[in-house]
Amino acid sequence: MKQILFITLLVSTACSVSEKKEMKKPIRLITLDPGHFHAALVQKSMYPMVDSTVYVYAANGPDVEGHLNKIKAYNSRSETPTHWNEQVYLGPDYLEKMISDKAGNVVVISGNNQKKTEYIKKAVATGFHVLADKPMAIEKANFEILRSAFVEAEKNKVLLYDIMTERYEITNAMQRALSMLPELFGTLEKGTPDDPAVTKESVHHFYKYVSGQVLVRPAWFLDVSQQGEGLTDITTHLVDLVQWECFPEQALDYTHDIQVLSARRWPTEITRSQFTAITLQNAFPDYLKKDVVRDSVIRVFSNGEIQYRIRGVNARVSVKWAYQAPEGTGDTHYSIMRGTQARLVIRQGAEQQYKPTLYIEAVNPQDASYQTKVITQFKKIEENYPGVTLKKTNTGWEVIIPDRYKEGHEAHFAMVTSAFLNFLENGNMPAWEVPNMIAKYYTTTAALEIAKTVSGK
Repeated sequence: MKQILFITLLVSTACSVSEKKEMKKPIRLITLDPGHFHAALVQKSMYPMVDSTVYVYAANGPDVEGHLNKIKAYNSRSETPTHWNEQVYLGPDYLEKMISDKAGNVVVISGNNQKKTEYIKKAVATGFHVLADKPMAIEKANFEILRSAFVEAEKNKVLLYDIMTERYEITNAMQRALSMLPELFGTLEKGTPDDPAVTKESVHHFYKYVSGQVLVRPAWFLDVSQQGEGLTDITTHLVDLVQWECFPEQALDYTHDIQVLSARRWPTEITRSQFTAITLQNAFPDYLKKDVVRDSVIRVFSNGEIQYRIRGVNARVSVKWAYQAPEGTGDTHYSIMRGTQARLVIRQGAEQQYKPTLYIEAVNPQDASYQTKVITQFKKIEENYPGVTLKKTNTGWEVIIPDRYKEGHEAHFAMVTSAFLNFLENGNMPAWEVPNMIAKYYTTTAALEIAKTVSGK
């Protein structure tokens, strides 16, 4: 007989009147096999239209335990505590049980990426809406499954959406907004493979803090067959930003609009002591032994670069992973969009105190008439972002953004979730979202195929 275990995580012994009303609301979340901290971040905030009871289905183990501990921490924090009521099913048949129970109608999936695409396909095929963490596909075979999942979602009239938090980072949003002002930006250049019109670079770290605590990562996070390589993981965000900024609200057809020109991959080496620090495990599990070199070091192919052409525009995206950021720093981002009038550049180095900072760099800084245009056009930005100002530099302007717009990465999960909930309320989402998700995952998985061919494995 299969082992079955039900657990109830309650915040209090009684419900308020408002909570009882909330229980009648139609949106009920299910968390499926949580293994990544992003699953918990979806619940760092409460949502007026969402039932406070969340149904969790998973196998018993440290992944789900870590997830529930994070929810408990949100529920018990002193400032703006949440009041989630987690109804947890633990058993080897957790996926089948979720499908048969139909306890909720929106499945949140954030965990082992090796299983994620199949989870998505089965969830939408059985009538659940899905909000999935990136990446939804980590290799070519997953991409084909994902394409069919979108067909199933449309047939069953359910929504399938991935969590693109970087659209809500203020400098990214403002870079996009400025690029849509032709008198300021001009038109997007085409660039060349050696000198792309758009470049996005991202640096991440295995050892980091989340919600004020050192993040304990599951050991499988360092196995690219389960987490995905750098080319199909973090680059998902970068490719999404290229599409979202360069072709706003336009549907892309991956069969015609995307040409992957080249791609490469390389490993980050993690020592056994570093592995222990981030996973709390003393030895490499068997599935990581294939990656061991020099007895006590594993090679993780978490780094990659893609050069591609999107509707004739040359773009380059790259991701790098280090073990730990230097003191006082953290994950960093660099981005440039080259227009005929200006370059829109996001830098996050020492000069910016490792905080993302947006610059407008004039193609012709001495053109007085252009300077007047910038001041005039920027008033349109100020209308949407009151308090944002410009500071003159030698090459153009620095965009000064008040702290109230800098919510931080963790807060962006609530923004994505709220947007998805609005899509559900409206019964649809923008027509360009689905084809562009397909185009995005085609780009990353096609790049991985190329990179593996080049590297010989």
